[in-house]
Amino acid sequence: MYLFKSGILLFMVGLSVADIAFEFKKAEIVPDVITKAPTEEVEVEYGNKEVKFGEEWTPTQVKNAPEIDYEDDENAFYTLMMTDPDAPSRTNPTYREFLHWLVGNIPGDHISKGKILAPYVGSGPPKGSGLHRYVFLVYKQPGQINFEEFQLTSNGKEGRRKFSAKNFSEKYQLGDPIAGNMFQAQWDESVPQ
Repeated sequence: MYLFKSGILLFMVGLSVADIAFEFKKAEIVPDVITKAPTEEVEVEYGNKEVKFGEEWTPTQVKNAPEIDYEDDENAFYTLMMTDPDAPSRTNPTYREFLHWLVGNIPGDHISKGKILAPYVGSGPPKGSGLHRYVFLVYKQPGQINFEEFQLTSNGKEGRRKFSAKNFSEKYQLGDPIAGNMFQAQWDESVPQ
């Protein structure tokens, strides 16, 4: 995206609202995960490298939770989720969606102060399953929520398979996501570890 300021052309990092909607539809996140694309981009950073929408990362690069930033209201609460709609593969998504991370009641953009419902689990696609989409979504909550879900463990699949961002959003009246991003990953030798 470009911006003119005082006769100087400036390059701005990130996607425009139209670009975000286009990318979410092109990647088929709309309708596989959500029904309406967000209007903002979630900034996702692993180490000191920022995720560019749709690029490929290795499971090794994303094994630890990233730093997240989004436009927020310090007086509001947010929900962050990361899901894989391609479990076990994009051509056979029988476990759609696999939940990789879920944090609710986040004050502003202070993820560490939110309620962890599902601790972060990096990508680990099965061998031969091709590229998987890893989708980050941020929802602005209508207020603080008393979540009914039990906190999941980081090493189990129980409660993570067949998660639905749409259903979770409807259950807690979160509406459409306000921000999102996505990267892709496929199996490599680090996955079994």
